[in-house]
Amino acid sequence: MSDFETIRAADVPEGAHLLDVREGYEFSAGHAPGALHIPVNEVPARFEGELDPDEDYHVICRTGGRSVQITQWLTAQGYSAVFVADGMDGWIEAGRTLEADGGEEPRIL
Repeated sequence: MSDFETIRAADVPEGAHLLDVREGYEFSAGHAPGALHIPVNEVPARFEGELDPDEDYHVICRTGGRSVQITQWLTAQGYSAVFVADGMDGWIEAGRTLEADGGEEPRIL
């Protein structure tokens, strides 16, 4: 049993704090508008300066493997983290908005 909430991308509330833990090239190619990007391997070094311990973060990657690890880790640090189980693939399937850096056509890598 996990110590955190799990939801599908379709159920992420409008205006939620979304933490995208994919690599930079993945994020640049396509991400949710307003998502905070911290690559998975940088979260331990950056979380205290960039995440508010009083906020809920919906953690997302492409399919869920990386985001479940970060959700577990953040929860162990005392942060409120929600695991987005179906990731960016689920985000697209749910018809949620996607944007890319540099004016490119957004896509999920």
